[in-house]
Amino acid sequence: MGAMNLTSYSLKQHAGKRQKMIEEHVIDRGIKDMRVIEVMRRLPRHLFVKDSLGHKAYGDHPLPIGEGQTISQPYIVAAMSEALQLQGEERVLEIGTGSGYQTAVLAELAAQVFTIERVKSLSQHAKVLLDGLGYTNINFKIFDGTYGWRDRGPYDCLVVTAAAPHVPRVLVEQVKDGGRIVAPVGGAENQELVVLTRHGSQVRQRRLSLCNFVPLIGKYGWPEEE
Repeated sequence: MGAMNLTSYSLKQHAGKRQKMIEEHVIDRGIKDMRVIEVMRRLPRHLFVKDSLGHKAYGDHPLPIGEGQTISQPYIVAAMSEALQLQGEERVLEIGTGSGYQTAVLAELAAQVFTIERVKSLSQHAKVLLDGLGYTNINFKIFDGTYGWRDRGPYDCLVVTAAAPHVPRVLVEQVKDGGRIVAPVGGAENQELVVLTRHGSQVRQRRLSLCNFVPLIGKYGWPEEE
C-alpha cells in the first residue's frame, strides 16, 4: 500500500473540516468500513482541487477540476471505496484518474492501483501530486479508459469514475472470477451506482444509490462531442 508523505502542517490544515466531513457526510450516511473512514479522515482533499476552491473541498458536493471533469463528493468516494471491500492485497484498475483523490484512497487501501485517464493534463497533474505525496504503488496511463488495461490484468477489483449506459464488457473481462466492479450506470441525467460481481461468464448486479457523474467518453462509452 502507498503512504502519504505529509508535513505536520499539511496534516493539521483543514483538520477540523475533514473531521466534520467524515462525521456528517460519511459516517452519518452509513459508511462503516473503518479503513475507508480513516484514510479519508487523513487525506487532505483540499490538495486535489484548485486553490480558489480549497474552502469548499470538504463539503459534500462535486467540484470542477478543469477539462469538464469533477472531483466526486466525499460520500460517493467513500461508498465506492467501501463497496470494493478492499483488504490490502488487491490489484485495482481505476477508469478515470481525474483529480487523483479517489486514486489516493485506493492506493491506501490496496496493494497496487492502475489508473487510466484520457485527458493528458489531468493525468499529468494527478501524477505530480500523488508522486509528491509519496505514493509508489500507482501506475498511470493516458488512454481511452473504456478499453481498460488488459496487459496488466487481470484485476481483483475495478472502479469506474464516469457514467455510461452500461459497464463495457471489455472491462468486465479484465476482472478476476469473483472480482468486483463499482460504476455509475445510466443516462446523462439519471444514474445509479452499482456493484457488479463476476462469476465466470455471469455477472451479478447490486444497486447502491442514485448518483450524478460526468459521462464516460470513449470507444465503449459515450462519443466525444465535436
